[in-house]
Amino acid sequence: MSIRRACAVLEFDTSSYHYKSCRPDQAPLAARIKAICETRVRYGYRRVDVLLRREGWHVNQKRIRRIYNELGLQLRNKTPKRRVKAKLREDRAPATRPNDVWAMDFVHDQLATGRKIRVLTVVDTFSRFSPAADPRFSYRAEDVVATLERVCAKLGYPKTIRVDQGSEFVSRDLDLWAYAKGVTLDFSRPGKPTDNAFIEAFNGRFRSECLNTHWFLTLADAAEKMEAWVKYYNEDRPHGAIGNKPPILLQNPGGIPSPPP
Repeated sequence: MSIRRACAVLEFDTSSYHYKSCRPDQAPLAARIKAICETRVRYGYRRVDVLLRREGWHVNQKRIRRIYNELGLQLRNKTPKRRVKAKLREDRAPATRPNDVWAMDFVHDQLATGRKIRVLTVVDTFSRFSPAADPRFSYRAEDVVATLERVCAKLGYPKTIRVDQGSEFVSRDLDLWAYAKGVTLDFSRPGKPTDNAFIEAFNGRFRSECLNTHWFLTLADAAEKMEAWVKYYNEDRPHGAIGNKPPILLQNPGGIPSPPP
C-alpha cells in the first residue's frame, strides 16, 4: 500500500508523515547541565541557566528546565548525605605555577574563655604558600569575600579556588565575586575531603603546630599568634613536598621574605 493511500485511510496528513524535525541535538546541552549539577549539587535550573549564559549558551530557560527535569536533577529538601553523589570534573589538572590553584576551608577552635572561633585558611597548591589564616567569631559569605579581596590585593587573584560545599562557599556573594574577578570555584564532592587534600593537609599542620600549642585569650591574641605561625610556615619552615624548602621560595622567584611588622 502506498503512503498516500495509507494516510488517507487513517485520515492522517501526508505532510505530517514526511515532516523531519529541525530541532538541534540536545545531547551537548544535557551533558553540560549534568556536569554542572555533579559539582554544584544544590543548584536549581535557574542558577544552572545563569552559568550556561555566562559560558555563551543562548538557550531558553524553559528548555533548560525540561532537560533538568528529564535528567532527574530536581532538588529534594531533605536528601541524606550518603545518597548525594557527584563526580570530579575531568578537566581538573595540577597547578603549574603560583596563583594557579588555591584551596580554602574552615578550621574550628575556641578561646580560653570557651567562646568558639572559626578560622578561614587558604593555601596555594603549587608553592604551599598560605596567603591567610583569618580568625573570626562567625563567618558569613561577605566576610569570606572581604578576606579574599584583602589577600588578593597583595598577591593577585588565583585562577581557581578549590572549596567544599559549605554554605559560605556556595553563596551568591562568593559566586558573584568569583565571576567578576575571573576566578573559577572548583567544588569538591560532598563527603569526600580527599578532593581538597591540600587544604586538609595544611589544616592538620596548622592544628598540630599552632592551635594545639597556644592558648588564645582574645580574638586579637589569636589573630596575632596565627599570623606569626603563618609567617614562619611561609618563610622558614621546610616543606617536604617541595624539597624541604620554605614555600616563599616557590611563591616569589627571588625568595624575598615579607617585611617585618
